[in-house]
Amino acid sequence: MVTARLVVARQALHAVAELLLAGPQYRASGTIRLRVQPGGFATVAEPALRVEGAELVAGDRRLALQGATCTSLGDALGIEAGAPAGLYAEGSGADPTKVLSFDPAAAGLLLGRFAEGDTALRLFAPDQQPVLWPEHFDLGITVDEVNYGVSPGDAYSREPYAYVGPWTRRDGDFWNAPFGATRPMSELAGADAIAAFFAIGRDRARIDPPAKEA
Repeated sequence: MVTARLVVARQALHAVAELLLAGPQYRASGTIRLRVQPGGFATVAEPALRVEGAELVAGDRRLALQGATCTSLGDALGIEAGAPAGLYAEGSGADPTKVLSFDPAAAGLLLGRFAEGDTALRLFAPDQQPVLWPEHFDLGITVDEVNYGVSPGDAYSREPYAYVGPWTRRDGDFWNAPFGATRPMSELAGADAIAAFFAIGRDRARIDPPAKEA
């Protein structure tokens, strides 16, 4: 899949997640947490909204994302499109009036990566509930002051990746990113391989020394 198509699809899905799911949910129910579900992602509280493929679903209503804006989709459902206010400095930066246009196949690949990541996190830490966070649009958990998760891409990497991020940076060749360790999801063959990467990261976080201050 051409990386540029993934970037455009990721930006569109991020906009929908933040402006149409997390924002309205925060204003109605006081939480920004989202969850991954088969074929997409959804709110965890009211309003009950979900993305399935290239559609926004509310009850028995299914609205195409392609060619719409977050504002028009919100108006159609009687909700206000907009990010959660005052909770974080960084987010999608999306304009709610911009027309959503993306490659559905690229969106499907990214949603599939989220599904793999959700399965891997549950395999790795069955007692944890993975959260899809709308500010960075990544799916993660925290165990013993180490973050584990998957990202569909961001400023660090244009392609989806899995990550292990200790709250205190570690020294060692495993830690290849400013925030910990990453592996491209294209190099991890499914949920079992992703969970194995998390397990290696957990073990390395336990034995590797804290990084020296620069």
